[in-house]
Amino acid sequence: MSIAEVERDTGLGKDTLRVWERRYGFPAPARDAQGQRLYTQAEVDRLRQIASLLRAGYRPGGVVPLDEAGRLSLLNPAPSPAPAGAATERAEPGASAVQSATITAVLDTLTRRDGLGLRRQLQQALTRLGLAAFVTDLMAPLATAVGLGWMRGELRVAEEHLFTEVAHSVLRQGLLALPEPVPGAAPRVLLTTLPGEPHGLGLLMAEAMCALEGAWCVNLGPQTPIDDIVAAAGWHHAQIVGLSATGSLPVRWLRQGLTQLHQRLAPGTALWLGGSAASGLRGLAGVVRISDLRLIAPALTAAAGPSGPDAVSVTG
Repeated sequence: MSIAEVERDTGLGKDTLRVWERRYGFPAPARDAQGQRLYTQAEVDRLRQIASLLRAGYRPGGVVPLDEAGRLSLLNPAPSPAPAGAATERAEPGASAVQSATITAVLDTLTRRDGLGLRRQLQQALTRLGLAAFVTDLMAPLATAVGLGWMRGELRVAEEHLFTEVAHSVLRQGLLALPEPVPGAAPRVLLTTLPGEPHGLGLLMAEAMCALEGAWCVNLGPQTPIDDIVAAAGWHHAQIVGLSATGSLPVRWLRQGLTQLHQRLAPGTALWLGGSAASGLRGLAGVVRISDLRLIAPALTAAAGPSGPDAVSVTG
């Protein structure tokens, strides 16, 4: 890959890559006949992992020199033991084991590239769990696992795309089964991503959680220009504009886009940010971070109250 392609793929700027090359000796690209840098797939995979760790709050000096085992231990740390006497998240005994077994089975089917089998597994899980639990207990951790698999090089881009397309179709099936929202019963929500953020699965999961609360949702899909987000919010009388961010955008671009959008939205229109990049993005005035899909329901309840959407403060 050229340096421009690596920047687009990882979100790491060209200047950052050049500085690391001098400071840490990594990456160490080859040169073509014109002297332009060329990066191997192994280097790009490692840079994806590093970019993910930086978004989680680690500093370059602590993660760029790490070997693969060190990076993976930070990307997928062992769970902390629960305090003695702590209540479990679910009432049913063995529920977490069932969830883990389902995720493992789905990932096994994905690595076999069995699209029909994958669809069948997700449809069965949707029927068994119901839409809310399907989104929060299965799809959210499964999407994280697929993303980690891609970053580690265990899944190829085609396999990630297969998962995304099947998940989209099953989630839409679940959404179609919901009753029409009652006008005025809950806030009107516009969902999209900023340009440069291509992942739309989080939008569908957020739409499902909003729709379950009776909210009226318009999902524009990913990569909507800021001008068009502002226009669509006006057309649809949106009280909340919800964005998803997975970390594909460099943090500085995400911050700039959110700042511009907040400044241009009509007064009284709330701006919410969800997705894996939300929890690490702090200090942005006017942006409500929704760091867990389960927080959408209480946030909508608060937004429907007398103080309106601007009164919401939910970060998890």
